[in-house]
Amino acid sequence: MAVTIYYEQDCNPDIIKGKKIAIIGYGSQGHAHALNLRDSGCDVRVGLREGSASRAAAEEAGLRVCDMATAAEEADLIMILVPDELQPAVYEKFIAPHLKPGDTLAFAHGFNVHYGYITPPEDVDVIMCAPKGPGHIVRRQYTQGFGVPDLVCVAQDASGTAWDTALSYAWGVGGARSGIIKCTFAQETEEDLFGEQAVLCGGLVELVKAGFETLVEAGYPPELAYFECYHEMKMIVDLMYERGIHFMNYSISNTAEYGEYYAGPKVINDESRQAMRDILARIQDGTFAREFVEDCNNGHAWLLKQREAINTHEIEKTGERIRSMFSWDK
Repeated sequence: MAVTIYYEQDCNPDIIKGKKIAIIGYGSQGHAHALNLRDSGCDVRVGLREGSASRAAAEEAGLRVCDMATAAEEADLIMILVPDELQPAVYEKFIAPHLKPGDTLAFAHGFNVHYGYITPPEDVDVIMCAPKGPGHIVRRQYTQGFGVPDLVCVAQDASGTAWDTALSYAWGVGGARSGIIKCTFAQETEEDLFGEQAVLCGGLVELVKAGFETLVEAGYPPELAYFECYHEMKMIVDLMYERGIHFMNYSISNTAEYGEYYAGPKVINDESRQAMRDILARIQDGTFAREFVEDCNNGHAWLLKQREAINTHEIEKTGERIRSMFSWDK
């Protein structure tokens, strides 16, 4: 199914420039959205909780900072950029009481709207602008005159102009420079969670760990295992990112390419693909969301246990030793 992509000529900058914008949160995405919008000529204020450690950074960047309720009261477009697990409470306490008919409620990830943890009133627009990159990359690309592609969605069009507002917002954060891709809240939420779990974070980390452990268990020095299964991974990914798999294969040896075709399907096989289908099904039916929220309500007990396990894994200790010797990475 083909997607629709929009660029700067498809956006009306005057729409977002004519709105009072509240950015709720000043983390990875929050700082990028706030600064890019400000530099695009928009009226931006940042809403932070009492005692937020981010206040000093936002004020030093020249942004107006106020409490969340004040930001929501003043604004007619409210972008919620606090972590997913905090959004429902923040919304109920600081934002919902200040929503007015015709306001726009915006998100950078559809988790809470899609799974029903936030239900906006029917008289406000609900949109999403999700840059496909970490916040520091979104900001860096903007300052260099480029942009990160954005996924843009409309979940609720009370005004009849929600899509135009969404496009204009994406223009303000720089997404129109590289491309705005139209999708739905369900598509963005489910594919984002799947990509993180099966490939980008879950799949990749387990693949690297398994390769490292296999070599170390076979008696190879952990330092050599680290270089082969961890360090060189970035070089391969960079080649794929720059010009595709075919260019990566062109750049490596025939020996490596032959081994890719022989060994790859043995590691990622029918069983692996079935596991991916199972992961996707759990995302689609809400099982993952429920388990995640339950763990959040339990003080992140399971998450913290897994974090401690990876932080103390031999591959991390080995990597720390090796990176400390890199003269170019001080």
